[in-house]
Amino acid sequence: MTPRSVLAGAGAVALAALLLTGCASTSGGAATPSPTGSSTQAIEPDPDLGAAWLDNGRMIGLVTLGSSTCVPVAEEPQLDDDGVLQVTFVAPEATQPCTSDLVPRVTLVGVPEEVDPELDLTIEVTGEDYFGQVDLAGVPGLAPGGETDYLPSAGWASVAGQFVILTWGSSGCPPVIESVEATGETEVTVTYQTPPADQACTMDMAPRAAVAAVNDMAVSSDIEAILTGAEFDNVRVPIYGTNS
Repeated sequence: MTPRSVLAGAGAVALAALLLTGCASTSGGAATPSPTGSSTQAIEPDPDLGAAWLDNGRMIGLVTLGSSTCVPVAEEPQLDDDGVLQVTFVAPEATQPCTSDLVPRVTLVGVPEEVDPELDLTIEVTGEDYFGQVDLAGVPGLAPGGETDYLPSAGWASVAGQFVILTWGSSGCPPVIESVEATGETEVTVTYQTPPADQACTMDMAPRAAVAAVNDMAVSSDIEAILTGAEFDNVRVPIYGTNS
């Protein structure tokens, strides 16, 4: 099963881009160790594992807790016979130094063509240091197909108040979030830091994902994110799904 062509256009740099924004390590929160070959342990829901639809349903952003400098990369996802999306995490090289912080970070996965983002989806994530399950609610109106349009998108994750923002651009210069604030009943303003004038950027076009959080929203759906600062001039994007 081949994920939609959204990731193909980004090439190998897409994988590097997954490591860019704020939130991942080789394990997820209070994850349970993976079962060995003879184990019959069931994969249990992980309250620290988040999932969000992105890019009109062409991608899913998986949010885990861990080192911000050692974000796991996902192998090509597979939809099993029970309709469960199986995702295997690959940890960074053992020689890669990892900070000892514990923050939310995003691993991006392409969505197989067999998956309908308008329907609920169960995702099971496994790997050397990760073992968990999350249910991702379908979003009416998502209609993937063809290649990405390289426009920003956002989706509510499974953790209350948390959402994922996907932008496109240089993998060497990911935008850094400065603040997130509810600025209206159905609006969240995300302000990015002004990058240094002498910042050197790679000339690629890669997906960059970041986790944001907002509390005390008056409503839980039909909310827009307003991206401002850095390369964004009050860009409005709907946040897919519902704030649980």
